[in-house]
This record gives sequence, structure tokens and C-alpha cells, in this order.
Amino acid sequence: MRSLPVLLLISLLPLTAAGQTAGRDDATAQRLLAQPSGQTDQTELGAAVPLWSGADGRLLTLRTDQSTGADALRKNALLALHPVDAASVTTTGLQYGLGPRLQAHAEVSEHSWANQNLRVLGSEVGATYDTGRYSLDVSVGTVSTSNHVAVLPRVLPGAAPGVDGLSGFDSSSQLNARGRLALGSKSGIDLGASVGRIRLLPGNLLGVNALDQKALSFGVDHGPLSGVLTGRTMQPEAGIPGSLNADRRWNSIDLGVTWRLPWRGALSVGAQNLWTSGSPANTPVGPEPDQSRTPYVQYHQDL
Repeated sequence: MRSLPVLLLISLLPLTAAGQTAGRDDATAQRLLAQPSGQTDQTELGAAVPLWSGADGRLLTLRTDQSTGADALRKNALLALHPVDAASVTTTGLQYGLGPRLQAHAEVSEHSWANQNLRVLGSEVGATYDTGRYSLDVSVGTVSTSNHVAVLPRVLPGAAPGVDGLSGFDSSSQLNARGRLALGSKSGIDLGASVGRIRLLPGNLLGVNALDQKALSFGVDHGPLSGVLTGRTMQPEAGIPGSLNADRRWNSIDLGVTWRLPWRGALSVGAQNLWTSGSPANTPVGPEPDQSRTPYVQYHQDL
């Protein structure tokens, strides 16, 4: 089953040159419907390719996007990853209109580091109800490492930064929900929530098989400026008697601000683990999970 997202990603890669993510507004939909199939539509958020349109107005669209980790989080990437866990995020997916206000989507993503031999693959299937003034998106998703080998702790020189602060991360699955309230044509409020489970590699430093995770996010945007505050909590899987860390719980808050620049660039600043609580488990190579505060500055340029 873990190979399915990889196969889907490979099958869609020849089409990714067509562009990046399309907006979900009615104007974009009408413009896409007026185009011949296969013609690229460039938007502020990227581009999309209409693959098929029906007589009743239904539209099947291919969307692709490439962004930084922080910018992907702003655009509703999976809440399982921190904003600086990946230097580059590539997403490819299909979007199908089920009705005037209801759309279904399926997408795969690849999170990669420029200087590390590590890839994290994600997949998501969901639906969005959009009235224009407000919208609600519900989806299920998975995240997994491509090689399924232990990630070196970030305290070692030249090591990869880990996933979710865990050197033994293997995969995760989660249920995501996101709502948006538009306050005008260029402003809005976003609320997001995610519940799921993180699976760890055998022999991991925590000595448990899985962690339960919950996340909440609150975002505001006005014109080119947007900000996201994300809180996370994780604890060992419930119902495992005798677990060394059964009563432990780790909490953290991330904060990020993104400025969309006039020349199709984006500048993101913020901090991972701006606030934390709970005592990570002491291990021979450092605390696990890693809750060290990590400021970041990221720049992304759309080509």
C-alpha cells in the first residue's frame, strides 16, 4: 500500500511541467471551462490544466505546485509536518467538480531536502464545499519516508533534521479538516485541525511503536501577507500497558508569516517550537522528540 502514492506521483510527473496550483474561485472555474483541454491556466497561486469538461459544467483539472515547507503549510499542506521539515514541497493532484459548490481532490506530494538523501512522500484524498464566503475541506492523508530507515538525529553534524522531531519516524496517517471565512476579496481567517497516528521504526529511541498526534492551526491573511499559528501535541499510543513513556505528552507551537512578493516570490519567516511543554526522553544522542526552538527564513520563487 505504501507504494501507491509513489506510483501515482510517477504517473503524473510528465504533466507537472504544465504549472502550479489553481485557485478555487468561480472566476477561475469559468476561465478553465472556456479553455480547450490541455491548455495551461496561470493564476496568482500557480497554474492548472483542464483535462475534461462535461456538458453540465463539471470539470476535471490537473494541478501542480512547488513551494517551500512554510508556504505549503499556509496553503493547507498536511499538518503532520513542521514548516521547516522540508526545504522543497512538490504537489501534484486532480480536482473534480461534483457540483456548483462541491469539489473532490486527490493528490500526492514529495518533501525533500536540498542537501540530504531523504524524501518524505504524502498522499491525500478529500472534498471541499465552497460557497465563496466560507469553505470547508475534509480529507484523509498519509505521510511516509521513502527508504524506511532511521533518520539520524539532528544533533549529529551533517544529519538530516528528522520528521516531527523524531529520528525514528516511519509513517503517519491523519484526518484533516480546514475551514475558511472570507472577510473580503483579499482577506480571510483559516482554521485547521488534524488527528492521527505516527508509526515509528523498530528499535527507535522512544521504545514505542506509535504516537498519537493532534494539531490545530489558526491563520489570517490580508492581501500579500499571511500568518499561521500551529499547535501540536503527541503522546504514546493509548492502551499499551507497561510502556516506558505511557504517561508522557509533548506539546509545541509553531509561528510563521509569509509575504507574497509582486514578482511571484514568497518570503517566509517564523520559528518552529516557539513554545514547548513536556520533557522529551533523554537518549544517548539527545532528547527525543527534538523540541529545540528553530527560527527560519525561507524564500521561494515561482518560475
